[in-house]
Amino acid sequence: MAIKQQTSRKAAGTGAAIRRPQTRAANDRTLGDAGDDIGLDALVGHAGYVVRRFQLWIFQDFVKTLATVDIRPTQYSVMTVIGANPGLSQMAVAKRLGIERARLVHLLDSLEERAFVSRIPSATDRRSHALHLTGRGKTALAQFKRLAAEHERHVADKIGKENREQLLRILACFT
Repeated sequence: MAIKQQTSRKAAGTGAAIRRPQTRAANDRTLGDAGDDIGLDALVGHAGYVVRRFQLWIFQDFVKTLATVDIRPTQYSVMTVIGANPGLSQMAVAKRLGIERARLVHLLDSLEERAFVSRIPSATDRRSHALHLTGRGKTALAQFKRLAAEHERHVADKIGKENREQLLRILACFT
């Protein structure tokens, strides 16, 4: 990337000119700041590209909608599955949600620190723990679900209620 020299004045002082490097890309505005006028060519016809862009929008909206309760999509998913299936093992949750075991352990640590989840030693397997929502976790999950429903309304507003329902039917084979 080419480097241009830009001359600017010191904010305070003698007024002597100083030189600082700046990338040419920072000065080139021929394609617009937002990039909306950059063609995507064949990408618009690739399901993976379009689904990924939609996923980014979905996650950003979810995080924004649930920002007041500081819960991330994966934390919400884990708590929802534990709430629906009290006593599941960490391995079962990880497998069902497609989360690496090491990542799930870290995530459960953070949920345990917030007193949302408890790990109880399994009665049948000493190497395993049964996962349960705490009382606080059940209350929090109810609040999270209300906010997640608001997020789902945002999705329906963006793509239409019927399209949202059809999208869920199409993507159900991946769950």
